[in-house]
Amino acid sequence: MPDPLGNFSFTWPLYAAFLVAYLLGSIPFGLLLTRLAGAGDLRQVGSGNIGATNVLRTGRKGLAALTLLFDAGKGAAAVAVADHWFGPSMAVFAALGVIAGHVAPVWLRFRGGKGVATTFGVLWVFSWPVGVAAAAIWLAMALLFRYSSLAAILAIGSSPAWAWALTGVAEAEVTGLIAVAVVARHAGNIRRLLKGEESRIRFR
Repeated sequence: MPDPLGNFSFTWPLYAAFLVAYLLGSIPFGLLLTRLAGAGDLRQVGSGNIGATNVLRTGRKGLAALTLLFDAGKGAAAVAVADHWFGPSMAVFAALGVIAGHVAPVWLRFRGGKGVATTFGVLWVFSWPVGVAAAAIWLAMALLFRYSSLAAILAIGSSPAWAWALTGVAEAEVTGLIAVAVVARHAGNIRRLLKGEESRIRFR
């Protein structure tokens, strides 16, 4: 049976881009930063998630900001490097790989973060108008409802529509794959939202 992506001798760079981006995405910055700062194992705090929102629950706002920056940065870096040196096709595989690495890192038995910050980083480089729209929606929903998870679901979930309207069909398809993966990682949050048990953002 022929390879659906073509002959392997021509497509192996795409698989390589996915793998390299996966390894970059799998770096658990939240977990590493909290351990280095003496804040313990982040997986034993709050929701057990390794992302910036859970780092904030340790009371270390600076560490949470760094985690957000680094998680978004690895998404942006993976796509930017792949696109600059190898072109759009490679950037697509890098985008998918870096998010897969964050949500399912091999080092943590495939139990990673929700992929929100990394997705924002990807979107800003992959299609900056979509990144701006998603960030604006997240901020508006977070301020209005004070649920980080709800803001993320609405922001990332709407990104394919923004991509279709602002960039094109190809970008919408890729963004759609990413959105499905990220929203699926919020299944537990969705259940808690429906039950009224989800924790709110504390701005003070």
